[in-house]
Amino acid sequence: MGRKSNKGKEKKMKRKEENAKLAQSYGKVEAANKLENPMESLAAFKQYERNGLNLTIDCERVSNVDKSLIDWAFQLTKTNMETLYEQSEWGWKDKEKKDEMTEEKARYLIVKDQDSKPVGFVHFQFDIECEEKVLYCYEIQLDSQYRNKGLGKFLMQILELIANKTEMMKVMLTAFKHNHDGYDFFTKTMKFEVDLISPEASLYEESYTYVILSKLTRAGKKAAALAEAAEHALEHKGRCMSSNCGHAC
Repeated sequence: MGRKSNKGKEKKMKRKEENAKLAQSYGKVEAANKLENPMESLAAFKQYERNGLNLTIDCERVSNVDKSLIDWAFQLTKTNMETLYEQSEWGWKDKEKKDEMTEEKARYLIVKDQDSKPVGFVHFQFDIECEEKVLYCYEIQLDSQYRNKGLGKFLMQILELIANKTEMMKVMLTAFKHNHDGYDFFTKTMKFEVDLISPEASLYEESYTYVILSKLTRAGKKAAALAEAAEHALEHKGRCMSSNCGHAC
């Protein structure tokens, strides 16, 4: 039996590298999920005192959130989002939304006023999406009188800080295209972009009412820059080999 080709060895090595990278990503997500309070080192972001508001922000595991607070969060989501869901291919289903909001890995940023009354929340999770470690924002919901006061932007900035500290690659979320205010907030104010896994970014014949948006973290930007540099190096090497330039490429 002859020796294996270099091409076969390269494929095997690449597969090993990809498996190692995926294992590392799962390890980072697992470590993030073990954190008791991802906001612990973000003391300056636990208060929101702007535009006439004086609010506190805490981060909790779903298992530590009182049932009455979860019920309030569900009802606020239903009030704000049911019509938008009904206009999509998903439809609104109470049980499915409740199950999603109480998944074991769910985390909450909970916003309360000076009387400890909840006025808004963010539901997020650390997860793997297409082999990448991400912080996925499932919901950001505010009581109507607390909108357009910079609070939503502040909460999304907290998510970005948490994603950076836990070395996630992206912050991701799903948005309805017909929710014009929400879509503009994420894409124009928060500078999210359509992700490669979104139906909007692919050659789907079917029309979808939603898009998947993402924003790179520090780790994500670094990885993207390294990948781009490696791609340019390969292209340069290929050009040199094809033209027999004689340079030490």
